[in-house]
Amino acid sequence: MRRHLLLVHRSLALCAALTLAASCGRGGTGDDDGRLPAAPTGMTAAAGSATSVHVMWNAVAANPRVKVYEVYRGTRKVTEVPASEHMVDVTRLAPSTSYVFTVRARDTAGRLGPAGQSVRARTPAAVAADGSAPTRPGRARGRVVGSREVELSWSASTDDRAVVSYDVYQGSSKIHSVGAAQTATVVTGLRPGTAYAFTVRARDAADNVSAPGGTVRLTTPGSDDGRNTAPTAFRAASHRAGGAYYLDLSWVPPRVEGMVTEYRIRLDGQAATSLVYGGDAPREKASYSFYAGRDAGVTHRLRIRAKLPDGTWGGWSAERTVTTGTQGGSRP
Repeated sequence: MRRHLLLVHRSLALCAALTLAASCGRGGTGDDDGRLPAAPTGMTAAAGSATSVHVMWNAVAANPRVKVYEVYRGTRKVTEVPASEHMVDVTRLAPSTSYVFTVRARDTAGRLGPAGQSVRARTPAAVAADGSAPTRPGRARGRVVGSREVELSWSASTDDRAVVSYDVYQGSSKIHSVGAAQTATVVTGLRPGTAYAFTVRARDAADNVSAPGGTVRLTTPGSDDGRNTAPTAFRAASHRAGGAYYLDLSWVPPRVEGMVTEYRIRLDGQAATSLVYGGDAPREKASYSFYAGRDAGVTHRLRIRAKLPDGTWGGWSAERTVTTGTQGGSRP
């Protein structure tokens, strides 16, 4: 009995010494609930070609929030994506091979949660000298499911070898993929009150892509004034180098589902340039400089907007004014 009491007293003393109440089995306060991120749910995997697999999962709610998702092939981590993304194409795979994938969420405190349910996908055989694309998907249809999602369906394509996957486009942007066994899907992460034009293309193992099927035009209900999709903290300044002036822009990318890789810059009311990033697009703060001429004292008006992962253009940033050859930054 005495030994039991000593153990209890030591445990209480240790608990009192800890700074986080949650460590002693009580719910913490503030911005940290003391728990690991949950395991991602809704895992799917489908071959996209003979050397790639498209992996998808549902977002995880956590406190602190999720920072990245880590994607594993077997026990090996093959890539990670920011918390705003819930899908990835795992590439450089071997043809005719079965793979097992899992995903784990890591929060902003660096804590790694458990893996979600494992999913298996098999890449098809590589096809040599295949120059024939699949036929275009037919009977394209769609319906609005909610203010941020729609359901699309189509009839299957044919190929001289085999169709491997279907790619869903909004305008000219690929925004979704499913395996060849699917001829319907739900597209999420859309904007309320927005008109969309969806098409579907079929892909074979040699990465030949069909012509697009019929266009499905749908408008999501609700309203969107563009404010939530506009870049924020937009600033403009100028500097001189080599006898010329350059405009220096900085901004925070919009918080949307997926990565923003393309921007349009508007200069003095006219389209000036487009900025396209690769897979390393900035997520927290972006910057860009471009040539503005050799004359000092020229005033310019600037705005910027982003092409969103759903294939539409977001709202314009606040307008900034900057004059070449002057001290200081932009003015509203």
